[in-house]
Amino acid sequence: MLKRRVAVTGIGVVSALAIGTRGNWEALVAGEAGIKPITRFDTGPFAVKIAGEVKGFDPLNWITKKDVKKMDPFIQYAVAASDFAMESSGLKVTPELATRFGVHVGSGIGGFSTIEREHSALLRGGPKRISPFFIPSSIINLAAGQLSIRFGAKGPNTATCTACSSGSHAIGDSFRIIARGEADAMLCGGSEAAITPMSVGGFASMRALSTRNQEPEKACRPFDRDRDGFVIGEGAGILVLEEMQRAERRGATIYAEIVGYGMSGDAYHITQPSGDGQGACQVMTNAVQDAGIQPEQVDYINAHGTSTPFNDRLETKAIKLAFGRHAHRMLVSSTKSMTGHLLGAAGGLEGAISVLALHHQTAPPTINYEYPDPECDLDYVPNQARKQPLEYALSNSFGFGGTNATLLFRRYQG
Repeated sequence: MLKRRVAVTGIGVVSALAIGTRGNWEALVAGEAGIKPITRFDTGPFAVKIAGEVKGFDPLNWITKKDVKKMDPFIQYAVAASDFAMESSGLKVTPELATRFGVHVGSGIGGFSTIEREHSALLRGGPKRISPFFIPSSIINLAAGQLSIRFGAKGPNTATCTACSSGSHAIGDSFRIIARGEADAMLCGGSEAAITPMSVGGFASMRALSTRNQEPEKACRPFDRDRDGFVIGEGAGILVLEEMQRAERRGATIYAEIVGYGMSGDAYHITQPSGDGQGACQVMTNAVQDAGIQPEQVDYINAHGTSTPFNDRLETKAIKLAFGRHAHRMLVSSTKSMTGHLLGAAGGLEGAISVLALHHQTAPPTINYEYPDPECDLDYVPNQARKQPLEYALSNSFGFGGTNATLLFRRYQG
């Protein structure tokens, strides 16, 4: 079956760098760090005291006071990012489009802060103290559910929960839905709001998080020799995908074309990536083959690049396995160095960043790259953004349980 082409016509981003797509891109190109001391709770007894918190977010700018209590912050971030995406797309949901317009938003953890709050209410006052909005404000698919209601999207309405690959899987699956003709447009990506005591404490107990508390802006340092763990972030990245001919007919701004999607599994360990790099290699190869291009045509990779010793070394190995000698000619950057790791929203945010890199013909940097690691020997766009021609951009997401997703975008030329 001939696949239909799919355009990216809308971008919406909320992160620790800014609330809104333009502010995020400007901060990324400037190499700014959004990682600061945690303000959400008292970190006194915690080993980890830093995170990429979204600053100055007022849900009432997007949601009525009555509805705010029905939405965990991860849903609120998805609403804000989706409003930005829909505004930038100029897409109007007519009665004719409604049944052909879908929503697919992933999250790795969902309403963690709501779960913690309502559990405390249960312990304090018993079951009668639990809010009637507890379940619909915390379950993962209600980000997509709320967006479907908000925009009148009566097409596919679904969610993905594949740990840190969730946002990329949601975008990739949406791409496939449009390509095979089951919808004409999809609102898709990921959202996460997991900077909570249980979440930070849990990841810290695994020794997965950086403890560079005295230098929060320098804590996330992907591919650097002195990296000591990831920094948890929050926010949302949402794209509007649209069948290409439809987008062109209505004169939409087309930021890029999505042309490839890969999935794979490591079948190795509950948290660590496979030591041979084969799972990560396979998912990139799958995306390139899905696009029908040669590996040498890929110019830029937005790496998973978590700043953990295992991930960065093995992702570098996988890139070299997948691209051979061309690996040393590509630009590879980890924007987590600035935003922190958004877990299930990482793929949504980084997919959006990859599209913006093509649109602006600029690769954002990996900041805090000071001491090269001999095992990480690619061009990581250290510390300064680089403007150069980019035709194809690839975005990697790897999750606990060995779940991998890769998205491949192409610059739109008309």
